[in-house]
Amino acid sequence: MTAIDPAQESTCIRVRGARVHNLKNVDIDLPRDQLIVITGPSGSGKSSLALDTLYAEGQRQYVESLSVYARQFLDQMERPDVDLIVGLQPTICIDQRTGSQNPRSTVATITEIYDYLRLLMARLGQPHCWKCGQPITQQTAEQIQDRMLDLPEETKLMVMAPMVQGRKGAHKEVFDRIRREGLLRVRVDDEVYQIDEVPELNPKKNHTIEAIVDRIIIREGLRARMSDSVGMALKLGDGRLLSCHLDTDLVDEEHPKGTWIDQIFNTELACVDCNLSFIDIEPRTFSFNSPYGTCPKCEGLGICEEFDPDLVIPDKELSLDDGAIAPWRGVTAASLTKLTKGLDTFLSKQKLDRTTKLSEWTDQQREKLLSGEDKFQGVLIALEKEYVTTTRKKRLEQLGKFRGKLPCPACHGARLRPEALAVRVAGSNIHEIVRLSINDARAFFDDLEFDETESLIATPIVREISKRLVFLEKVGAEYLTLDRAADTLSGGELQRVRLATGIGSGLVGICYILDEPSIGLHSRDNHRLIEALVDLRDHGNTVIVVEHDEAIMRVADRLVDVGPGAGHHGGQIIAEGTPEVVSGVEASITGQYLSGRTKIEVPETRRKVAKTRMISVEGATTNNLKDVAVQIPLGAFVCVTGVSGSGKSSLVNETVTPGLLRRLGQPSQRPGPFTSLRGTSQVDKVIPIDQSPIGRTPRSNPATYTGVFDEIRKVYAGTRQAKQYGYKASRFSFNVKGGRCEECQGQGLRKIEMNFLPDLFVECPMCHGKRFNRQTLRVKYKDLSIADVLNLPIEEAADFFENVPTIHRVLSSLCDVGLGYLSLGQPSTTLSGGEAQRIKLATELARTETGSTLYVLDEPTTGLHFEDIRRLLSVLSRLVDKGNTVLVIEHNMDVIKCADWLIDLGPEGGSGGGRIIATGTPEQVAEVAESYTGQYLKPLLAPSPLEGEG
Repeated sequence: MTAIDPAQESTCIRVRGARVHNLKNVDIDLPRDQLIVITGPSGSGKSSLALDTLYAEGQRQYVESLSVYARQFLDQMERPDVDLIVGLQPTICIDQRTGSQNPRSTVATITEIYDYLRLLMARLGQPHCWKCGQPITQQTAEQIQDRMLDLPEETKLMVMAPMVQGRKGAHKEVFDRIRREGLLRVRVDDEVYQIDEVPELNPKKNHTIEAIVDRIIIREGLRARMSDSVGMALKLGDGRLLSCHLDTDLVDEEHPKGTWIDQIFNTELACVDCNLSFIDIEPRTFSFNSPYGTCPKCEGLGICEEFDPDLVIPDKELSLDDGAIAPWRGVTAASLTKLTKGLDTFLSKQKLDRTTKLSEWTDQQREKLLSGEDKFQGVLIALEKEYVTTTRKKRLEQLGKFRGKLPCPACHGARLRPEALAVRVAGSNIHEIVRLSINDARAFFDDLEFDETESLIATPIVREISKRLVFLEKVGAEYLTLDRAADTLSGGELQRVRLATGIGSGLVGICYILDEPSIGLHSRDNHRLIEALVDLRDHGNTVIVVEHDEAIMRVADRLVDVGPGAGHHGGQIIAEGTPEVVSGVEASITGQYLSGRTKIEVPETRRKVAKTRMISVEGATTNNLKDVAVQIPLGAFVCVTGVSGSGKSSLVNETVTPGLLRRLGQPSQRPGPFTSLRGTSQVDKVIPIDQSPIGRTPRSNPATYTGVFDEIRKVYAGTRQAKQYGYKASRFSFNVKGGRCEECQGQGLRKIEMNFLPDLFVECPMCHGKRFNRQTLRVKYKDLSIADVLNLPIEEAADFFENVPTIHRVLSSLCDVGLGYLSLGQPSTTLSGGEAQRIKLATELARTETGSTLYVLDEPTTGLHFEDIRRLLSVLSRLVDKGNTVLVIEHNMDVIKCADWLIDLGPEGGSGGGRIIATGTPEQVAEVAESYTGQYLKPLLAPSPLEGEG
């Protein structure tokens, strides 16, 4: 271990003896207050150094500085396996994780813009009646009195004063005040009590308390008494009054004598015309996480799971007798008669019959078929009733296939209750504001005007909102809308949003650690991200970036190359210094690419595109797509390009892919709107290969996901020893009893909860981490037990099973995509998104192909080094050579220049995009002046254009 000079501790972060994961006793000095880029092949140890060593130690130091009491509420990281780290500043990690999977998290909530917006709406918003749309006026005591006296004679009525609404506490002082006013009764949480018989309230729960001022039966001559009661209730309720009357017309089994109806009156806010009154407008009124603001139907999610009309009626060319209603196909005649009660009367009224194709019905008639009319309840209601009442598991599963996540019918995706949506600032409600893109939102707030009094409140609020919007524009996220859900953002988009929050915080003396913030960013916008990183550094922070993007590498103050290979072939510092210094290091693969000694070549020829083999999409309008019509060639490597937010994902992931999946009878989400999708008969199946985890528990691993573990278990079950003991293949599974270690239930580890310290995971004392019991481990194949095989790197396992074709083929595919360094049994929870995507790709590569498969990949270069990209391109080319189609969304120019066909969207992001700018070979697109992709592509291509059409 190299000695440390105490005099230089304040200028460097010094790491000595780092051995986390595959790091090999790494010693390195990282200068503080500089922009440092750590690069190297995928799996070489970059994240192990930046995230699992530096960030883990910084976080651990912070948590240990807190009190023992505070620590129990925080997730604590283990001490990294390192001898010494000194000079480390407080660390903030902005990594690739997709943030909270909570669908309530949005761009506005992450950046705190929504918090300031709620405050602005509460303080300066103009309330309107959500029913008639008129501005809300105040009610006088006389108007309230008249309203109650207009109730039918003999109506029982309670006049109450709201004292507490949904607040925690025992509220003894409230009850004392009610006693002092001489009142005898009180309603607590909808229960009426004598004031002296109220039970003690739980101070940790929310409670609602109303003082009962008077109990009246409506008759002539009550005006004076009512006037006194209303006056006292408004005084106690601070201008609010709650009336509760018995409506004897609303009778049911639960309420045989009628139903008590609450009605709130407010001298501040009420619509007299619609007989609607409103509670006080507060910031929580606009929160879709609060019961006071959230839409009661969808509970603030904006979507509901319901029967999807497109799934219920998938083919309008069928008639009702031919089975147009898909969930009713195969249903018994008796059940169908019950389900279609009133249908014949409905058809007769509409002058239709059961043999008429639904395509010949009008849109209004089809809508009535689904929603019902008169005594015909409608298909959707009938299905919903059956879904709720059926007790047959198989039928429940069948019906579930026809359900989907649809916009909430009550709030139409706005997430809030009508009262909140009826409050407006400059003519817009809060939902209309958050639907704006960052660019449009900035213009909206810049144009706001207030009078002198309002400005005192509005100016500091708007200043904070505008500041955050400016930072979001700076990092290239201006095309995002404020209501964009966090779980739909790419890893790079989420990092840039969080980076904007970090810049806006104005912190100094921090060590920021970022993991590939350039993901999803077009070359045109790279300079903005670079400016943001430099800005963060110039504020007096250390910025450490794990990155593969060449432009970001070249602006680094210091470049650290980890390698030389992946897994146990990596874990060493191959080169460090300025980008120029690293470029000159022969042993550095990164240096070879930066210097141009090695590069990904443009293909000499491109596959010819046949005009007769195309998937044709017309009228696509998903999100920002503007009536897009495009043809996607089959049997080719097709790349969809464009600046961030131009509509690539909207076209490929939200329109074409789900549309094709549904046409082919495969399960999928609801596709975005389009008018036609042709050419689907030329595709046998569609396989989306995304970066979602291959499993969510440590029991899932590359061997189990690819299915190769089943074949390995068969090999062990076929050995002489296994047959002698009577062991079947199930004996060699760590998921079932028999062969696994029951002490740890096949996990190899035992969790020990430490309360105030991080939970410990210790090696199982019975199996010593091998997952299987001794009897199972006695069985050997080529001198290795099943546990030994799971610990092998995939590249070694491929050699080990070279004589077993079913196993060797899959393991070779994993090696081909650059994953030979992973262990066969590596838990899926430790894999990056890029590694998970390549495991899926390798699994497909190993299958027997039909030659008519469409593979869809979204940014497959995420996490990949130059050398890894070269290998990926080789694998994708092999898939296409088998007669398949590869459709890729990509920003990486090395991938784009190797494609057979490009579809470029733009020209800008958000509302400025959504159009097809260019299609054709890379050479043809490079000649289109309006295409930003073409501008960056042109210098990389050979001078002579290649023909791509045939």
